[in-house]
Amino acid sequence: MIKFNSKNWSYINIVLAIVTSLLFYLIAEFSVEYQSAKTVATIAILMSILWMTEAMPISATSLIPLILFPLTGTISGKQAAEAYMNSTIFLFLGGFIIAIAMEKWNLHKRIALNVINLFGNTPSLIILGFMIAAAFISMWISNTATAVMLLPIGIAIISKMELSFGREDTKTFSIALMLGIAYACSIGGISTLIGTPPNLVFQRIYKISFPDQPEMLFGDWMKFALPISITMLGICWALLTKIIYPPDKRLILDKNLIKNEKELLGKMSFEEKAVALVFITTSLLWIFRVELDLGIISIPGWSAIFPKSDFIDDGTVAITMGILLFLIPAKSNTENKFLLNAESIKSIPWDIILLFGGGFALADGFVASQLSKLIGAQFASLQGIHIFLIIIAVAFVVTFLTELTSNTATAQILLPILAALSIQLEINPYLLMIPATISASFAFMLPVGTPPNAIVFSSQRVRIFDMSKAGIFLNIIGIIITSIFVWIFFE
Repeated sequence: MIKFNSKNWSYINIVLAIVTSLLFYLIAEFSVEYQSAKTVATIAILMSILWMTEAMPISATSLIPLILFPLTGTISGKQAAEAYMNSTIFLFLGGFIIAIAMEKWNLHKRIALNVINLFGNTPSLIILGFMIAAAFISMWISNTATAVMLLPIGIAIISKMELSFGREDTKTFSIALMLGIAYACSIGGISTLIGTPPNLVFQRIYKISFPDQPEMLFGDWMKFALPISITMLGICWALLTKIIYPPDKRLILDKNLIKNEKELLGKMSFEEKAVALVFITTSLLWIFRVELDLGIISIPGWSAIFPKSDFIDDGTVAITMGILLFLIPAKSNTENKFLLNAESIKSIPWDIILLFGGGFALADGFVASQLSKLIGAQFASLQGIHIFLIIIAVAFVVTFLTELTSNTATAQILLPILAALSIQLEINPYLLMIPATISASFAFMLPVGTPPNAIVFSSQRVRIFDMSKAGIFLNIIGIIITSIFVWIFFE
């Protein structure tokens, strides 16, 4: 009798992924001009199954485009390789360096203890506190950076729970907290035009497509996006903590324990203050990098003082501030000459960086092969169908497409198509373009779906199955909520 262990299941899942993708390639019918798109779709299916089952290490699966794209003539090896190192990667890298400094000098513990005191000491309230903080911060700065910065604080809370109650009893709390941080970052990001890249993509493409129409202003966006965000945040918290991953109600931290822990930390050291200053400065530089139009007033961006302000992005800020941590001297520990050293950055999750790269490479393949365009063109057949059903169809396709591709790339490809389709259907362009924009940030099932998903996955407290189990429900809820709100506001 064959005994099935984890190794056997890995081989079975690898075979399953290969057979399924090959069957798709043999059965699916694509026109001659879209044969390259058929190839990319096959590779996407292969990678998605391997990611879902974790039959191979996530980082190894993420390297598949480097092999299959050049061999199949989709994109060159050089172009595929460039997807693995870009400004988004450096944003992640710089943000994680700051997070490492917070952890090294115990700033994350101090913040964690204050978060517990502020929002209560029961598991569900702690999770709610983190989700509110994540959503609010993501309204103003990159949701990637928000997730990176909140991750070590969340880990500190989880570690404290595990120390008091054991890892097994804390498991559902750990999963709910990690997912809560990731999902809240994405949900909060849709609230403002600067909250996430697809929002800015929408603003630019709408202006290009409809130059005679008034531009979408910061305040106008918030009027409908903020209610969507608040509604989704409440549903997400209830779903995680009350239905899918309800934490053990016995997990209540003693207030005296929190007080004693805070006393053990003592006063803030020079190093903690320095890291906190870098953290706050980085956040402010992100918020005010470009002009901030609040409707009533407009705050000019600091990058405008440079001759080519568009050359500067959030990755520039992240790396600049990250490098500062290697230059600021440490005072209270003679073994550390500076706040960070070469040893400190060995904990950077390079496997997650490869995961990012794999997603970006896959997105490049979608664009180069015109697979995204082919998917978007299918919307043209919707003419004559009730507009609300079209809105749901747009939200559905974009939500699940973004699970495998960059949300920014998806928005860039589909929004011009949807703008043209709205003209063809003679409807308000907002009815199609805004659901697509918001849905591009509502991918909750896979680590590659959004950067916050990948970041919390790096904590090793969440499996892909755990994320997919909650994510599938949130994907569907997000589609429904987004469609209803857009229909109410713009029909």
